Amino acid sequence: MVRLPGPGLVVRALRRPLPAPPAWLQRGPFRAGVFRSAARSPRLTSQLGLALAVAFGTCFVTGLVSHFVQHPAWWTVWPSRPVSLYRITQGVHVATGLATIPLLSVKLWSVYPRLFRWPPARDLAHAIERLATAVLVSAALFQLVTGLLNIALWYAAMPVAFLTGHYWTAWLAIGALLVHIGVKLPIVRRALARAPHESPVEGGITRRGLLVAAGSAAAVITLATVGQTVRPLSRVSVLAPRRPDLGPQGVPVNTSAVAAAVVEAARDPAYRLIVAGPDRTLSLTLADLAGLPQHTAALPITCVEGWSADAVWTGVRLRDLATRVGVDPDRARVKAESLQRPYYASDVAPPQVRDPLTLIALRLGGQPLHLDHGYPCRLIAPNRPGVLQTKWVARLVVAEEP
Repeated sequence: MVRLPGPGLVVRALRRPLPAPPAWLQRGPFRAGVFRSAARSPRLTSQLGLALAVAFGTCFVTGLVSHFVQHPAWWTVWPSRPVSLYRITQGVHVATGLATIPLLSVKLWSVYPRLFRWPPARDLAHAIERLATAVLVSAALFQLVTGLLNIALWYAAMPVAFLTGHYWTAWLAIGALLVHIGVKLPIVRRALARAPHESPVEGGITRRGLLVAAGSAAAVITLATVGQTVRPLSRVSVLAPRRPDLGPQGVPVNTSAVAAAVVEAARDPAYRLIVAGPDRTLSLTLADLAGLPQHTAALPITCVEGWSADAVWTGVRLRDLATRVGVDPDRARVKAESLQRPYYASDVAPPQVRDPLTLIALRLGGQPLHLDHGYPCRLIAPNRPGVLQTKWVARLVVAEEP
């Protein structure tokens, strides 16, 4: 019978001191006393750590919302009301992520001298802790950098597909963060329990001054970008990638008709919208669609990059089209297929199909849709990301859920 080592033996093995590195390596940044800024302290690191824990927790939760709205699991149900819920959650996600950049930068500045701690690891347990911290820092930096590239639509600079990499690294980051909090919590509690002590070197900056600078930088970044979601601040948000009032018909565009390779098909006089039900199929011209009962809805376009814009849409209710092909609109699920190439389609779940605000829109702001906004017709539904508001709709496949 093989006897497994007891927990005491494992702990002793983890805590056994590692061999000391040779003294000749103690040069440059490895020398004692090289980093002498009095602004660095366990209290500063703890305060920044708490702020980052809240920020990353907020980004993680709101990011999960966005992921499961776009890639629903069997157990997820995303409501159609309130109509601006996704606008709020994604706006908070992007704004918090951007504000986190200066906070993380100062936090890394406060702890980077530990990279040159001598000896590098006291024992095996300390070496594992440092490795876990390296995973946390790497995951956090990856999330912020790829998030920033996504906002700028600069996907060519990403080493992996954004959605896949950002989603799975978020789980890695939050897991590493929870482990880090568990390990460092006693140190944080001791550091915050002590009375603050300010003793900067001459001409240096105090801990309080550094915190104020980091907080101010986060506030300025937020003010300079959040206008892409909060319309009243759009004129002062000079760093926002989008202005909510700039674009064809006063609404921004991510993908143009030229980029989607739909110009010829969208303008084809022979265009027909196909509505395919289980037992009946309709082929509707633009004139046919315009002749159906028209409804108007004020709904925002909200994109995963964080920008959103209010707009007034007019068209045919999706639930009415489901009814016309013999499907109960309260139990219908629709796939909206686009003229866009390569092939693109999005699923419309029952909560959105049955909602009377969900339209196959023909007009924007009282005018026929601009080509870049989805002419001849497009999907617009409440509480739904812009990437799922299918433009240049060619076919609706309507199914009835059991």
